[in-house]
Amino acid sequence: MSSTTQAKKRIEIIDALRGFSLAGIVIVHMVENYIAAPTPEGALDATHIGVLDYVVDGFIMIFLRGKFFALFSFLFGLSFFIQMDSAHHKGQDFRWRFLWRLALLFVIGYLHHMFYRGDILTIYALLGVFLVPFYKVRNPWVLGVAAVLFLGLGRYVVFMITGGDNLFMSGGFEPNSPEIVAYFELLKSGSIAEVMHSNALEGQLMKMDFQLGIFSRGYLTFAFFLLGLYAGRIKFFANYKDKWPLMRDILYGSLGIFALGIVVTFFSFSQLGPEVKFDNWLAMIGLTGLDLVNLGMTFMLMALFVYLYIKVKGQRLLGSFAAYGRTALTNYVFQSILGTFLFFGWGLGYLASIPNRYTFLIAIGLIIFQMLISRWWLKHFYYGPLEWVWRSLTHFKSYPLKRRE
Repeated sequence: MSSTTQAKKRIEIIDALRGFSLAGIVIVHMVENYIAAPTPEGALDATHIGVLDYVVDGFIMIFLRGKFFALFSFLFGLSFFIQMDSAHHKGQDFRWRFLWRLALLFVIGYLHHMFYRGDILTIYALLGVFLVPFYKVRNPWVLGVAAVLFLGLGRYVVFMITGGDNLFMSGGFEPNSPEIVAYFELLKSGSIAEVMHSNALEGQLMKMDFQLGIFSRGYLTFAFFLLGLYAGRIKFFANYKDKWPLMRDILYGSLGIFALGIVVTFFSFSQLGPEVKFDNWLAMIGLTGLDLVNLGMTFMLMALFVYLYIKVKGQRLLGSFAAYGRTALTNYVFQSILGTFLFFGWGLGYLASIPNRYTFLIAIGLIIFQMLISRWWLKHFYYGPLEWVWRSLTHFKSYPLKRRE
């Protein structure tokens, strides 16, 4: 089957939603200065010198942080189903090929992690292994497992075992802990070799604590994988124009989850005083409340995206994210290399010195630039550079890259 034929089978709204989610991710990372760790007290004072800088913080907290990674994860689960289902209809077993594909993703992600320890590709590669057995699990079990993960099962099990201590790191996540202060100083003045050496092991341990410890990002990621798998099964995006009644129900349900999350979060953390410690069950419940807030907002954003995409003018606007989404792997890695070069000491060294309003604008500029480059690239090539490498190595053959005139 030719690449052209495959391209015709792509569902554009999925690529557009992936590009949209990637845009949200780069805004968050850029405003966070690609630190991917807590920061020492006062370290970011220079990024908050006016009201607009706090407005940017608020906007990101409410609408972006914890939501767009969720959309990206949801789409990873959806893509898993599409690949498995496509192979199934051809009479092929894609499970081993998918596992090999994950191994390749881990290598790409680990190289990316050497620059930026907030990398999600290695996490996707590790968690993706557990998706394989769920391909044949019935829908009620898929949704049930996702539900208990969103309700904090992973967090509660870990807390019962550790009492809130880290699983892997010796240090803590407190802003003034020696490990956090040392890492921040390394980013400010360290060489690229020193940063990579720190990220290679210490950074992985910190990331795994964040993913698998009481903050539970990894468990939530897998839950979104499962929801993406379910969306693929019901062919939601293949027939999205006919699924608006379901999307409306999801929207109302998301509003309810969002409101519940706010109540749980406010009640829990208001009882803990100004110095919140994550060594008690009330804090664990509060963190779960935050997860529910993010879950509700994530699906409200997706519902709004689908609603606007159904409209002619909305489709014309949001469809411009499709090329960006088709080259998401390349764009994601490039963003991080450029961002770390801008902020870290081995590059231009602007860490914690540019006000939020400007890093927000830099992120918008980068998104527009990458969208234009992606559109131009796909006019001349079938795949993004990293997408082509990943696909070719997955199938042990070199796919055509350059389009024929």
